[in-house]
Amino acid sequence: MHRRQPLPHLWMMTDERQGETLWRALYRLPRGAGVVFRHHSLPPRDRRALFQRVRSITRSRGLLLLLAGPPGRARLWGADGSHGLSGPGKSGVGLRSAPAHDLPEIRKAERSGADLIILSPVFPTRSHPGARSLGPVRFGLLARQTRLPVIALGGMDAKRARSLAGLGMHGWAAIDAWSY
Repeated sequence: MHRRQPLPHLWMMTDERQGETLWRALYRLPRGAGVVFRHHSLPPRDRRALFQRVRSITRSRGLLLLLAGPPGRARLWGADGSHGLSGPGKSGVGLRSAPAHDLPEIRKAERSGADLIILSPVFPTRSHPGARSLGPVRFGLLARQTRLPVIALGGMDAKRARSLAGLGMHGWAAIDAWSY
């Protein structure tokens, strides 16, 4: 991440089930938004090739791009940072986000040197059918337990993000809200 670039409030998490809608979603994101590239199920060569295509679009559109995986791989692939828990300390690879679903995971993210936390699932989501969601109250209580910026994920869209205003949220992330 460029030091002068502010931390995005809007994020997209890539997902294999997006298929060809991934490309439309990347163009729906406003300039300055962030993208977390996942696609873990792809073979390594295919994953890197897809990442490079996504990277080309994010660069041309002024979007921040994080690679889900180790910071060293993110640096090697030319990402703006990494997403995941990779151990304590800073990696020298730009921005680091970490996933969390509860307070112990928030503390683990803090110890890992994360710059922001993606807290989920706030609402029921197609990505994890039947999974227990946090709901607005638990989300707000957890978000206030850290000084790190918190990004809400899970069943999110602009309307639901507005419903979380004032609960300690820095921004929100989605898959479907950008894809359809």
